[in-house]
Amino acid sequence: MSEETGSKVTYLVLGLGVGWLVGILLAPKSGEGSRDYLLQKIKEGRKHARKKARELRERAEDLVERGKEMVNQKKEQIAEGSDEASKAYLPGKSKAKGA
Repeated sequence: MSEETGSKVTYLVLGLGVGWLVGILLAPKSGEGSRDYLLQKIKEGRKHARKKARELRERAEDLVERGKEMVNQKKEQIAEGSDEASKAYLPGKSKAKGA
């Protein structure tokens, strides 16, 4: 079993070495060029993330505002229903007392 593990490790190390060598030979840019490219992409990603965060915040604010409006409408409906129920209940109660 240790021979099998040793051969797997050997193949892993060999694969990493070959991958590293191919990567160095086929790299499209120098180290400095690659770093500059990565920094540029990071800046673009940051701008994109900020833009998306701003859009999400605006959408959340709109949803909160719509939620508040819905709650206020429901409160008004409940208050109207409560008033109607009170008016319907109280006159019947006063008639029963008066009789």
